[in-house]
Amino acid sequence: MHALDHLFVNNRNWAGRIREQDPEFFLNLARQQSPNYLWIGCSDSRVPANQIVGLAPGELFVHRNVANLVVHTDLNCLSAMQFAVEILKVRHIIVCGHYGCSGVGAAFRGERLGLSDNWIRHVEDVRQKHNGLLTRLAGDAETCNRLCELNVIEQVANVCCTTIARDAWKNGQELSVHGWIYDISDGLLRDLNFTVSSDQQTMAAYQAAVAGLSTTVPSRRSTHSLRHPKLDGLKPSSSN
Repeated sequence: MHALDHLFVNNRNWAGRIREQDPEFFLNLARQQSPNYLWIGCSDSRVPANQIVGLAPGELFVHRNVANLVVHTDLNCLSAMQFAVEILKVRHIIVCGHYGCSGVGAAFRGERLGLSDNWIRHVEDVRQKHNGLLTRLAGDAETCNRLCELNVIEQVANVCCTTIARDAWKNGQELSVHGWIYDISDGLLRDLNFTVSSDQQTMAAYQAAVAGLSTTVPSRRSTHSLRHPKLDGLKPSSSN
């Protein structure tokens, strides 16, 4: 068993730097958490939620999974949402995907990864639903990047359709759901123009967001990063 002493050293150095900047930081943090935002993002190690938006610990409640999915039977995600909305009273839910997502890339190429195939199947459903929009694009890079965007839009819609969001709006609670995408190649977030602040807005906002993508050209950035190095030995599944 290998010790991870260097991580404890890193931790002590980090805590020391924070205390130098604000001696009361950790004491205040320990007393309560009152974030205004719930971040639903991808587990990808290159997409650190707090750092991307410049927020300190305690300011962002975070749920992450492969390909930033919101599945109506996923009690993990739903529990995080319920706690954030009903207990912490967050005012914003941000669903943030990213270009170069390995999960989306696997769904795009029809790769078999193992157990996670069952999870990534939800992204394949997005691909099939929007096949007409995706087939208009010229190359794999554009198409896969567009699928990353469409996946975010579908997950925002899923958030809006949960009883958690709908009950919050019914009870007059201030809550907005946003769809963003992050570009690892330049470190910048992009708004996908899908923001919903009431149950009545969901369908019209969804249709407008999808229509907006149909009139724009997605990034042509290389899809090399869509394949994780550990996936290189895996072959795409055959289609009948």
